[in-house]
This record gives sequence, C-alpha cells and structure tokens, in this order.
Amino acid sequence: MSAQSHSHRGKWEMMFFLVLISVVITACGQKSGGSEGSTGTNDGIRGKRIALIMEFNTGTFSQQYVDGIKEEIKRFEGELTMFVAENDKAKMGSQLEMAVSQKFDAILTDHGNPETLDAGMNKAVEQNIPVVTFDALVNIPGVTVLEQGDEKMAQITLEHMGHDIGGKGNIVKVWTAGYAPMERRQIAYDTFMKSNPDVKEIAAFGAATSSTALDTQAKMEAVLKQYPNKGDIAAVWAAYDEFAKGAARAIQESGREEIKVYGIDMSDEDLQMIQDKNNPWIASAAVDPKDIGRVQVRLAYQKLHGDQVDEKVVLEPVFVKREDLPDKQISTSELSEYVKGWSGSTQGLKDWMNEYK
Repeated sequence: MSAQSHSHRGKWEMMFFLVLISVVITACGQKSGGSEGSTGTNDGIRGKRIALIMEFNTGTFSQQYVDGIKEEIKRFEGELTMFVAENDKAKMGSQLEMAVSQKFDAILTDHGNPETLDAGMNKAVEQNIPVVTFDALVNIPGVTVLEQGDEKMAQITLEHMGHDIGGKGNIVKVWTAGYAPMERRQIAYDTFMKSNPDVKEIAAFGAATSSTALDTQAKMEAVLKQYPNKGDIAAVWAAYDEFAKGAARAIQESGREEIKVYGIDMSDEDLQMIQDKNNPWIASAAVDPKDIGRVQVRLAYQKLHGDQVDEKVVLEPVFVKREDLPDKQISTSELSEYVKGWSGSTQGLKDWMNEYK
C-alpha cells in the first residue's frame, strides 16, 4: 500500500471519529433535555422534610390539628418530623433552632411566644427556610402567621351567652394569659363586659397544663362550693375547649344544670359533649382543627413553590350550638351537614396543587 493510500485512510478514520463524537454528544444532550422535560414544574415539591414544633400536644383539638397536617403533607409526599415542648416555651425555642440547624425544607410552629421564637425564626428566614406559625404573636418579615379569627370567636360566644342569660347575671371566666389566641380573645371579652354592665364576673381562673381539663374541673368545683345556690352563677365562658370540658364536667357532677357553658374550639370529643342533652356545654365557636393543619401546610408549600404568601392569614370561624345538631351522635367529619361553613376550607389551595392527590 502506498504512502498516499495511508494518508487518505487516516483522513477518513479521523472524519469518522469526529462524526461519532458529535453523534454521542448530541445524543447525550437530547437525553438530558428529555429528562428535564419529564420532571415537570412541581416535582421539586415532593419529598420535602417538614418540621412541626408544638408548644403542647394535649387534648383532642391538638390531635385533630396534627391529623390535618399529616394528611396534607402526605398529599405532597413529604416527610414530617414532630417536636413537642410539653408547655416549655424555652424548650420550644431550642427545638426551633435545632430544626433550622438540621436544615429542614420548611418549618411549622404551633403556639409559643416571640421571646423564645424570634431568634430561631430570624435564622430560618436568613437561610431561606419557609416558616408558617399558628397562634403566635410573632412579627417577622418573611414569616406567615396563621390564626383562627380569635376575637370573632370570642365575640360570637359572648353575644350568645349574653342573650341567653338576658343580659344580666354572674359569670365565671376560664382563661389564661401568655398565649396569642387567649390575648386576642380577651380583647373581645373586655369589650363585651364594658357593653354589658349587668353581667358580673365573680370568678376567673385557668392554666394550660399537661392535664388542663382535670385541673379546670377541680377549680370549677371549688367555685361551685363558693357559690352553692341556684342563681349564684348564670353561665361560664371558657376561652379554650379543654377549659370548657373541665368546667362542664364539674357542673354536671354537682347537679347544677342551670349553669350553661360557652366555649371555643371543636373536636370530636367536644362535639359529643355538646350533643349530650345532660351536659352544660351547649355551644362553641370554632374552626375545624384539621382545616387549620391543612391550611398551614398549604401555605408552607406555597412558599416552597415560590408563590407570594401573605404574612397574616385568618381562618373564618363558625358557631356550633346544640339546637342545630341532630339527636344522633355525629363526628366533626359530618358537622358540615348541619353547620354551614364547617370544614372543607379551600384557603391556601392553588391550581398547581391539583396534581397532588
């Protein structure tokens, strides 16, 4: 074979090699592009690690709230880690900072106060970790605060109580300071008392503990002994369902059926008591606790998606009274059949969420 023949062969081999490389590069590029296209806009939402930090997790209301959170996170195929501070605000602050350091994709908080939450929330915002808090008086740019419309809930229950007792009589208030929803409910209480001078507060107590209902029951029993006669107490206003449970049990066991209880919040256990015709607890203003959890999660995922989210979101409460309920026992999942506006809230839902079932 001649030198010229070798030269031609070398050129053809080189050209073939270059073409082959070009084909391989093009194929790789097409494969990469196809992969990006098949991922979809929102697949980055799936598999997120979500932290829930709770000041306490006692009572059926809290349990149903957590159920709503779990349900909605499951919808987005996320992973939930819960931290419960057992009524220790300082511990809750430490848990929040721990969640930030562990780089959770989003953080949800339940109750707590600014003194112990602000530092951790500021760190989360600095690290672009979405935070949605429920029932806490925090005011940090970038943190969304979710609340139930607490003043309205208190106003509704107080107005009905005032009407039922004819605008006069002695009442007992079960309430405690130091919690955002309680402070907001107290505003409505103050307004009501100023507007109704013939309604007198003869006793006020309340504390959030690991056994709130039992502690309330014991304190209410003491008040009933202090005011033993029929007519001494017209009604009890309870600013929290665990308070209402304890007060109602004390009244029922003492045989003082003339005293009615008006509460706030609603769970399956609460509903069972309100439906019991022998129970003093006859009405409550509330938002479905599962809805609260669901909406809180949706707001966090909006942030993860890059949506613009308001820094304050208020849930609309409803009023549940015994006379509107059926004779048969129902659960909160059936309550919407009898109370308009209960459950099924669409707050926080976005069109892009429709692909997550």
